[in-house]
Amino acid sequence: MITASTVRNEAFESWLSQVNQACGRFDARALDTDFYGELAEFRSGAINLSVVDMAHVHLYRTSKDVSTSSDGHYYAVFQMRGSSQLEQGDNRAQLGCGDIALIDASRPSDMIYNDDCRQLSLILPRQVVERGSHFNAVNCATRIAASSPLAAMANKLVLDTRQQEGLDMQESEAVLDALASLLLPGISARDCGADAHERQFRKIIAFIDAHLSDEELCPELIAREVGISVRGLYRMFSKRGLVVAQYIKHRRLDFCAENLRRADVEQKLSALCYAWGFSDSSYFSSAFKSRFGVSPGAYRKRYSQI
Repeated sequence: MITASTVRNEAFESWLSQVNQACGRFDARALDTDFYGELAEFRSGAINLSVVDMAHVHLYRTSKDVSTSSDGHYYAVFQMRGSSQLEQGDNRAQLGCGDIALIDASRPSDMIYNDDCRQLSLILPRQVVERGSHFNAVNCATRIAASSPLAAMANKLVLDTRQQEGLDMQESEAVLDALASLLLPGISARDCGADAHERQFRKIIAFIDAHLSDEELCPELIAREVGISVRGLYRMFSKRGLVVAQYIKHRRLDFCAENLRRADVEQKLSALCYAWGFSDSSYFSSAFKSRFGVSPGAYRKRYSQI
């Protein structure tokens, strides 16, 4: 006798393989013998999205899946038909048609689809989310209601984007920034009563940006210059889901990428690396590829062809 927990037919395995290829490492189990699933990918420039049809399936990402994956992005989940239940950390969202939520690929997550449903899953690079949330923590698995004006605009934009196959990198990155700007205001974890702390955080961010070219920039230096304990500095970043050293590295890489996108700036990669506070060109190249998916040279070439 075949039970719901042991249904692993070829169609199921094929669908799960497609999910893993398009979205990163997930596992799944069929909830019923009536399971079905289909997936269609769309890519254009920096846009990477999948439309997934499914029913009677539990899709999940464990700590082991996360630890063996280099995925550091977010998924913007658009519910196009039916309903689903998303869970991450302490948050749980029930999505209906038109609702939207974010899932952090660097953390375990659970998604349940009982009935016939369709979801559009868009990969949002972490740096796009960080910029859009102004470095506040993001409440993942939190429902953005279809009835909200920003959700309506985001749904229209992502559906229109599917019709644009010829987007170049600058155009497609502008779309990602626009989507992040629409989605994040409602789910950024801001503490409205912490104005003094927010001002201090802004002061810290400004100090970091002003000293990115300094190789000596470190948590101890920042804490001393802005008048805060190192522990307090770590705590302030941790509340926003950030790590001080990682934030500094990412800001340096983002500014390097900005320079590489500018056709009017001709600079050797090693000089660019040192100009933004990196002391090792090999480490810089490795870190850049980890953040942007390609080497600095390939990234520059991509934009020089526009």
